[in-house]
Amino acid sequence: MNKVLILIITMVMSSGVRSDASAGLTQVLDKIQQTHIKHSPQTAAYYGDKDKAGELNDVSEAHYQKVRADLTQLRQELAAINPDGLSFQEQISRQMQLDNLQQQIADIDAKEYQIPINSESSFHVGLATMHRYLSFKTTEDFDNYISRLKQVPRVVNQHITNLTNGLKRGYTQPKVILEHYPEFINSYIEEDVSQSSFYQPFLQKPAQLTDKQFNYYQQQAQKLIKEGINPSFKKFKDFMVNTYLPITRTSIGAYDLPDGKAYYQQQIKEYTTLDLSPEEIHQIGLKEVKRIRAEMEAIIESLIEQGEFMPKTDDSFAEFIQFLRTDERFYPKTAEELLKEAAYIAKQMDGKLPQLFTKLPRQPYTVKPVPAAFAPNYTTGRYSGAPIDSTRAGEYWVNTYALDKRPLYNLEALTFHEAVPGHHLQNALTQELDDLPEFRRRGYISAFGEGWGLYCEKLAKEVGFYQDPYSDFGRLTYEMWRAMRLVVDTGMHAMGMSREEAINLMRDNTALSEHNVRTEIDRYIGWPAQALSYKLGEIKIWELRRKAEQALGNDFDLRTFHDTILSGGAVPLDVLEQMIDRYIEESKN
Repeated sequence: MNKVLILIITMVMSSGVRSDASAGLTQVLDKIQQTHIKHSPQTAAYYGDKDKAGELNDVSEAHYQKVRADLTQLRQELAAINPDGLSFQEQISRQMQLDNLQQQIADIDAKEYQIPINSESSFHVGLATMHRYLSFKTTEDFDNYISRLKQVPRVVNQHITNLTNGLKRGYTQPKVILEHYPEFINSYIEEDVSQSSFYQPFLQKPAQLTDKQFNYYQQQAQKLIKEGINPSFKKFKDFMVNTYLPITRTSIGAYDLPDGKAYYQQQIKEYTTLDLSPEEIHQIGLKEVKRIRAEMEAIIESLIEQGEFMPKTDDSFAEFIQFLRTDERFYPKTAEELLKEAAYIAKQMDGKLPQLFTKLPRQPYTVKPVPAAFAPNYTTGRYSGAPIDSTRAGEYWVNTYALDKRPLYNLEALTFHEAVPGHHLQNALTQELDDLPEFRRRGYISAFGEGWGLYCEKLAKEVGFYQDPYSDFGRLTYEMWRAMRLVVDTGMHAMGMSREEAINLMRDNTALSEHNVRTEIDRYIGWPAQALSYKLGEIKIWELRRKAEQALGNDFDLRTFHDTILSGGAVPLDVLEQMIDRYIEESKN
């Protein structure tokens, strides 16, 4: 038989196998997506399913066991698809979804739903702020929101039941990070209904509603808040004060939870996508701390030589940190000043983006303060995304609470991480990847996203930022902050490190304010392993960049390298390495 004919036949047969496998994969991935939407009507509504817009999620134990059964069945169906018949991106999607399903099953098996609270947030905050992600223009919008308000007491009761069951088996948050909870819950209970967070959509009438219609919705909301929501929140507060806090655990480590060692290892895998032990991560952290400390001390020495800083003791590092924490020049006088400075930095970076990327997102972003109700125990800043077809932009939140604890020398690094070229750019571009399955456009992998954010902090130095040595020191103290996480997270959760030891380590090695240090340490206590993802993800991205630079030499293009990093959405770090290896080969050819 003619060799060309054999080749054609082989290609046709191969194409048929791939077509069958691809079709099967698409079918199962769609089935998984529909199952997630079925089990989470709030997620469905967030992405535009109007039929679910009036529903709140079921968070009962029975519900989670039903979810587990469905996910187990779907994972078996997905595993049965032969990866040999799939394209490169399809193989990635298959493996990622297999891993996602396994992690979700593991979280249910650990009964994570029995701890729906941590130091900085809680289910009650999610309920009270859900209006931020909803539209209020039509009678249908208000009908759906009223329907949700009716369901709030049911959801609160389900969470209290879950917390009670967790308490019975010793699966709780540590008491030390929850002592502010009575006040925290109380801040969402308003006897003056007009001041309630739940009532905010009823303060201004949209043009599409008549006065009579709007007044009707206002009266309904007032009744539901007074007679249903406020009592349910008071019940939650009483439960925390009289039942939960008195007997919740006093230890802080994940190893002290039921089957805690295995749980912490599973959380490491989930958040970092790496197979590293706590001990290995701890050593990586110590090495990074040593390197960054040397760079920080070099800046201090330079300022001393220039006469900008004159230490009075032999411990110039500690003295310089204290100087940064206390000198008024480094702190904003008003919330408006802080927000304006953040917006200016962000806009300056907007102008540099074409030097770093060939593809930029169409979705804009704005700068807003962290909502006042939870700002006191919230982190310094955060990015809050929006669906690509939303009527609102992405939001870069800056914490304006306790302005004397919000140094301006950190603001460049914070902005590049949370806004551009960090989380906003990555999130907005991912939503435009129409050739990827929906779960990859919507999903978030902490090691990738947070690793990218931290990478971007240092990347900004290459396009002219951090000209002020204090701001450059702020960048380094942010990097030190993430390196210290590797030390204190593993230290507290696996090695017996106390909360005060962790606070002292963080305080003595970074320029973070005392307030920020304590809120951060409490965050790590309540959220095991998540804080490890930042530095480990960043290390991998720099490793891959150096690999590409060495392989391509003068042909290395930083812009297309960045395009490639963001071309597959949020992916596990081993997948990211496969993508860069292909990028290197394609660039060579």
